[in-house]
Amino acid sequence: MLKNVASFFSLYLATLLMLVGTGLFNTFLSLWLTAASVSEIWVGAQMAAYYFGLVAGARVGHKLIIKFGHIRAYSAGAAIVTAALLTMALADNLWLWLALRLLVGLAMVTQFMVVESWLNEQAENKIRGSIFALYMVFSGLGMVLGQFALVMFPELDFKPIIFAAMCSVLCLVPIALTGRLHPAMQVPVPIKPRYYFSLVPMSLATVFITGLLTGAFYGLGPVFAVRQGLSYDQAAIFVAAGVAAGLVAQGPMGWLADRLNRAGLIRVTSLLLLLVGVPLWGWVQLPYWALLVISCAFGILQFPLYPVGVAFANDNIEPERRVGLSAIVLMIYGLGACLGPLIAGALMRGIGTQTFFMFVSACAAVLVLYVRPQRVSGDHLSADAPTQFVPMSEVQATPVVAALDPRVDVESDVSAEPVPEEAAAAT
Repeated sequence: MLKNVASFFSLYLATLLMLVGTGLFNTFLSLWLTAASVSEIWVGAQMAAYYFGLVAGARVGHKLIIKFGHIRAYSAGAAIVTAALLTMALADNLWLWLALRLLVGLAMVTQFMVVESWLNEQAENKIRGSIFALYMVFSGLGMVLGQFALVMFPELDFKPIIFAAMCSVLCLVPIALTGRLHPAMQVPVPIKPRYYFSLVPMSLATVFITGLLTGAFYGLGPVFAVRQGLSYDQAAIFVAAGVAAGLVAQGPMGWLADRLNRAGLIRVTSLLLLLVGVPLWGWVQLPYWALLVISCAFGILQFPLYPVGVAFANDNIEPERRVGLSAIVLMIYGLGACLGPLIAGALMRGIGTQTFFMFVSACAAVLVLYVRPQRVSGDHLSADAPTQFVPMSEVQATPVVAALDPRVDVESDVSAEPVPEEAAAAT
């Protein structure tokens, strides 16, 4: 494992620095807007614009990398992100900020595609699983460290923005100085929503709900914490506790997911998540330590839902179409992450702060009602089911990283070819 870290250290370090800056700035922006008495709808919109940029920018990033090369495309993305961050410190127009957040998402997805394509190209088949796992660990670690780094800036001035911009610039260094050869860029597979929705609807519902919750938590979680009377640094720790707990919980949750019925595990986890949110419905004002405990419980239950849902989907998809499955999963998750902050922000603005965890409980209730083991027919069960649980980062990923998933065999994948229904129609 240490040998793998050393071999790809430049790529891992670039990922870590990107996500430290992103994690810090996402939370800082929520706190900054809250301190300025900006509507929760606007706070949610800022996060939604960022996620929309991540989802919409994959095709653009692919074209940029092909035309200009990996290092140049990565450098351009880092420069755009840095300039956008510093521009937000100079201007206080919310519409401009919304456009800049979209631009940041568009630029960062290109950076992630560069790193992931490099990992894909130069990781040997026998170590792809460990390379993938390490990439996810560094991604999650970056988000956690970003929250803790914000604690160093208890005052909401321009220092956190400068720190985030520094991270965006410094992530250029490992890529610019890497001695690795440029990889070949993979062609994105076409997305066939109808085919995958017909086979794994409950899995995709789990991914969509997880996107709603994750986007809402990163965007409105700090706002909720401040409204509960926490200081700005305590609000950052509130978010960090949930993210860190979710990262640690993926191991035990994976152990359970490989031994229990996955539809049942999703349902039970969702029921517990529903109950975790109930104490924060506004019944009572909880102390700081209790809020941290609930944040940890939220992270333990919510963040592993994504990889469990993906594993559940892989159980019921032909191994030869799993690259296409990864593409539709990322699209569905990104759509949820866009809508989650908008819905939660509108509820908090229109009804009250307590509706944030009401929204969490409502989303969990949807999964409790919809995901049922009895509805799993087994008609499309894969030959290698149950597939291996793989820890996955919900925060950043592009379709390029699908080839690193140890459940995927890119050499035999036929996701780009017509599905049976399309082939029959063409005939």
